[in-house]
Amino acid sequence: MISEQEILLTGAGSVGQSLIPRLLERHPTRLRVLDNDESRLAKLRAQFDDPRLEFLVGNVRDGDCLERAMTGFDDVIHTAAMKHVDVCQYDPYEAVKTNVVGVQNVVDAAVDANVERLVFTSSDKAVNPANAMGTTKLLSEQLVAAHRARADHDLRLASVRFGNVINSSQSVVPRFAEQIRSGGPVTLTDERMTRFFLTYDDVFDLVSQSLERAYGGEIYVYKMPAIRIVDLANAMIEAIAPQYGYDSEEIEIELIGRRPGETFHEEIMTDREVDRAHETDSLYAIRPESVGDERGDGLEEFTSATDVVRSSGDAEKLTQTEIVSLLRESGLDGLLDDEPPAEARAPASPSVDGTLPSG
Repeated sequence: MISEQEILLTGAGSVGQSLIPRLLERHPTRLRVLDNDESRLAKLRAQFDDPRLEFLVGNVRDGDCLERAMTGFDDVIHTAAMKHVDVCQYDPYEAVKTNVVGVQNVVDAAVDANVERLVFTSSDKAVNPANAMGTTKLLSEQLVAAHRARADHDLRLASVRFGNVINSSQSVVPRFAEQIRSGGPVTLTDERMTRFFLTYDDVFDLVSQSLERAYGGEIYVYKMPAIRIVDLANAMIEAIAPQYGYDSEEIEIELIGRRPGETFHEEIMTDREVDRAHETDSLYAIRPESVGDERGDGLEEFTSATDVVRSSGDAEKLTQTEIVSLLRESGLDGLLDDEPPAEARAPASPSVDGTLPSG
């Protein structure tokens, strides 16, 4: 589905950047990256040397820009968004302009440009949303589904919903690592917190499968492992502290209280969605209510989902040993090596607030 296609990727944040090399490995004819951060695009241009790769400065709030950006492209992967819970909570209208109006602009431009397929990257915070960011993601999922119900275009659409990506800019992993390097404490909002996690490879697998299966606004969800955040903190302390000359028992965990809009657990779908869910070994697919029993071209391999565990609080949790293995799988061997890095015990930057991920 990616090979020999012309693909537009909106957003060059941590998820968008992770998709670039993985998409290029699948041999697209052209990959254009649109982002509103000129400096970020300049760094990416210097990082990649590939004639198939283009960089375009633009904002998803600008419909005219999107119309120009999409002309001649086959597929769109939309990752551009405001993702930080606390930022969106402080100014919800800005989140609406990017996360809702921006999605509407992307879909409208895709329809006008005769794009074949569009995948929108959502969040598990769209499930029973407790904050402004999650609410905008939920509305965006519904916008994507509603567009497929229109009869005046052939665009195939899907949303993907996933949890926290190990070592992304919104993940606690780099925050915990920096706090451990500084000698602690590792700050945790509440010991009861649990989250779903996945790797960047999982994200690409989810996006690429959804791009291939996109049909009628379905929501695809990766089957993710759940982790107690306190177990993640302890696992990282045990694995990393010795590299920086600390005994793991020296690094304390400090409880600082929940932030506004933060939930104890994450959910992958609602009770109502469970009734419309289908599954494979690695994915759930949730059909929009508006399509009735129509399953579309992308769900032939799926069967009705059974025994869905919706909440990270109810899911079986990874052990600390399994957490370390997941970190290694995510390419974090540099943090977990037996030999300390050269900069160990160097003067550290001020400790950051290692609260739970916000996007």
